[in-house]
Amino acid sequence: MKARDGVRIALRSLTGHRLRSALTIVGIVIGIGTVIIFASFGTSVQTDVVGEFEDTAASEILVVTGDVGLDPNDDSFGPPPEPGNLDSFALPGVTTHDLEQLRDIDGVQSVIPRAELDTATTLEYDGQRQPQTVIATSPSAFTEDNIVSGRSFEQGESGVMVITERAAAAFEGNLSVGETVTIEPGDEPETLEIVGIVTQARGGLNLVGGLNNEAYVPSDPYYQEYGETVRSPSQGVDQAAYRQATLVAEPDQVTDTSSAVETYFEQESDAGQVIEGGVTVQSAAEIVDGIEEVLGDIIRLVSGIGLLALLVGAFGIANIMLVSVTERTKEIGIMKANGARNRAVMGLFLSEAVMLGLAGAMVGIPAGLAVGYGASAYAEVGFTVPYGWILVATLMGIATGVVSGLYPAWRAARVDPIDALRYE
Repeated sequence: MKARDGVRIALRSLTGHRLRSALTIVGIVIGIGTVIIFASFGTSVQTDVVGEFEDTAASEILVVTGDVGLDPNDDSFGPPPEPGNLDSFALPGVTTHDLEQLRDIDGVQSVIPRAELDTATTLEYDGQRQPQTVIATSPSAFTEDNIVSGRSFEQGESGVMVITERAAAAFEGNLSVGETVTIEPGDEPETLEIVGIVTQARGGLNLVGGLNNEAYVPSDPYYQEYGETVRSPSQGVDQAAYRQATLVAEPDQVTDTSSAVETYFEQESDAGQVIEGGVTVQSAAEIVDGIEEVLGDIIRLVSGIGLLALLVGAFGIANIMLVSVTERTKEIGIMKANGARNRAVMGLFLSEAVMLGLAGAMVGIPAGLAVGYGASAYAEVGFTVPYGWILVATLMGIATGVVSGLYPAWRAARVDPIDALRYE
């Protein structure tokens, strides 16, 4: 029997039982579709997050104090900060003296300290109170591209605040430039004027940008007055101490600057002497590599869930092929009586199983892409087609057909032609 004749007979058998064939491939469609949904959405999020981070932070160097493995239940430094940000893993240690020394390192354009004012957790406006994260930082945290309206603040400027668009929208009627809000950074409430609205601010591992309800105030005077302090070993006085800072380096000197910064913290810094766990210095490229690795692992993990549905589909194909062997026992006998070899009979039934698996992949892939596209649109991230996963899904569909069809095909090949011709 020629190969094309075997394929033609297999196709005729499947189309002769359309409903049964359709129901059989449902499990494959669900399995393949699930894999593609998770892969396409995960890849889209990965591309969007990493792309945005590379665009906005390609020349940034992140400095985080302390041991990132710090037990969140360890209260030796006071109550642990809220999880979900770098301050959850860091300790106050980068002093004002350290910031001044960092600005003098070759290749450093600007230094952006970043610290939460834990005492100021709400904003009050026109009788409304909204929970907000109030960040003490520097004017370098804002670029012209990020400022939607108004302006940045200046160091040493009091009574001013910059907020994100999301934070402004949290209030009924939306906050706008020129309006005032009230915070309580100390014992007494303080009124601040909104001087700028931004999409996001530079500094820290801020991957969600404007999705945060954040408000920003100048670190001088607010963090100097209300923030955490440590005794500076080099200056012999108490100074404001930050858990993290971001350095913006010259684009062509990021690697050299990162090495120089790391050397400073190891040999000269206050933070290196104050913090037992030392200081972590990472360039944007190193952070991006880590992000890609973590997101890639997550994508592979959740995509593997589709294998469970695919396993159900494989059992479905095996079951229906065994039924088909029983129904076509007499046909097998006639084929063998006309000279068909066991290999040809086995190939015929194996072809049917592979066609079912391939059909499931052909339906599941576009269905998964459609759902993945919808999920990406809902999450407002650019859609990325996972070409590699499409190839994997296609091969998985074929492999499922082969594996699930092997035993039924072997059973068909072992049918005795004499007994088969007597079969009713």
